Amino acid sequence: MLSYTRGRPQELAAKFVDYILQRAGKEGGAVHEKALEIVKRGKEVGSLRLADVRGAEVFVGGKRYVVDVLGGGARSEEGGSGRKLLRIQITAEVGGVRRDYTMAFGRYGKDNKAFGFATARADAPGGREADAERFSALIKALTGEEPRIRRRSDGTIEVVCSREHLEGFMRYTELADAIARWLDETGRR
Repeated sequence: MLSYTRGRPQELAAKFVDYILQRAGKEGGAVHEKALEIVKRGKEVGSLRLADVRGAEVFVGGKRYVVDVLGGGARSEEGGSGRKLLRIQITAEVGGVRRDYTMAFGRYGKDNKAFGFATARADAPGGREADAERFSALIKALTGEEPRIRRRSDGTIEVVCSREHLEGFMRYTELADAIARWLDETGRR
C-alpha cells in the first residue's frame, strides 16, 4: 500500500508534468507550445484566494476604484426556466462601499456560449449607475477584464460577462471547482 507524506503528491505531479513537457519537446514546435500553454493554464487555475485581493486599484469610467475582497463562493443551481445556472457571489468593498455582489452565468444561443449577468441595484449608494461601475471595478480587479454594461429601456442596468471573465474567476480557489463542474455539466454533449 502506498503511503503519502506531506508534499509527496505534489512532487509526483511535478515529475509527471516535466515528463509530459519533455515528450512534447521531442515532438517539436506546435506540440511543445500547446503543452506549455496547458501547463501554464493549469498552474493559474485555483492558484489565488479571493481574500488576497486587497487594495487593488482599477479604473472604470474614468474613475479610480480601490477593491478589497472579503470572500465569496460559487454554486450551481436550477433557474426558473429549468436552465442550469452558475451563481457567483462575492463580498467586497469597492470604492468604500461594502456589499454582496452576485451574478449568474448561463449557456445561451445555438453555440451554447457562457454569459454572466448581474443587475445593478437602485437602492445601492449612488444608485444604479454607481453600483454598475463598482460592480465593473470588482470584476476588472478579479479577472483583468472590464465587463460590458447594458442599459435597458426600462431603466435596468446589467453588467454582462463572457467566457473570458469566467476563466479569470477560475484563478480563485473558492470558485475554480464549481466553475469547472458547471462548465462540464452544461457543455455540449
